[in-house]
Amino acid sequence: MSDYEGVEDTLFIPLTARINISKIFPEYFYDDKALEMENLVKDKQIEKKSSQYTMMASVARSYNLDQMTQEYIDKHDKCNIVNLGAGLETSYFRIDRKNSHYFEVDLPDVIELRKNFIGVGENEKFIKGDLFKLDWCNELDTTLPILMIVSGVFQYFHEEEILEFIRKAKDIFENAELIFDATNKFGIRYSNIYVKRTGNKSALMYFYIENPKEFAKKADCQLIECRGFYRDAIKMLSNKLSLYTKISMKIADKRNNAMILHLRL
Repeated sequence: MSDYEGVEDTLFIPLTARINISKIFPEYFYDDKALEMENLVKDKQIEKKSSQYTMMASVARSYNLDQMTQEYIDKHDKCNIVNLGAGLETSYFRIDRKNSHYFEVDLPDVIELRKNFIGVGENEKFIKGDLFKLDWCNELDTTLPILMIVSGVFQYFHEEEILEFIRKAKDIFENAELIFDATNKFGIRYSNIYVKRTGNKSALMYFYIENPKEFAKKADCQLIECRGFYRDAIKMLSNKLSLYTKISMKIADKRNNAMILHLRL
């Protein structure tokens, strides 16, 4: 796909969720940097059009990706962490980066937005580029272990585009892993309804996974892990979440309506 216009608009949805949940459930997830950007989303009415469950879905994704990224960094003395389709993600500030090199890749106007409202951190680099073209690879040492993070992006594309991206990445990197969120067919339908309700009718989602093992086989990759979103959230917030949210979370985890795949390329 070459038309990213609608997709870019969606970067304010996860930011709104991180702000909202940081205020309501800081014991589960707290994002200082997101709270600093609250003025960016005040006039967008996203929170009013969102449920507790949709807010928690977005933040649970970040919570689990943070955990998986931290585990990867802890296993390596030096490594590259590449956040593809970075949007306004602020994971750089939430984890212990140690000796890792952090790269944020996105389209030029998004990178400019990041520069204006987030700024570049120590040992962090912003790269303007299309994640699928892999031009961004020229900006980093491809011999170092690399973890690529793709959060809330693949859904807007088609399976063949994602498989082609993985094939190209396998040829470029000597030691690479990939973590990304996905949903099944039911989850895609639900997500499209939510995105339309928040006012973005141009950013439809296409990609879904019914069987994680089969997808890993198609990609010729090792499936390290497939985890649901909500195990820790249910445990930590059981008495504070609405009944609808808790039931939705349990169903989503049971049926793979929302999942994170970890592949070794």
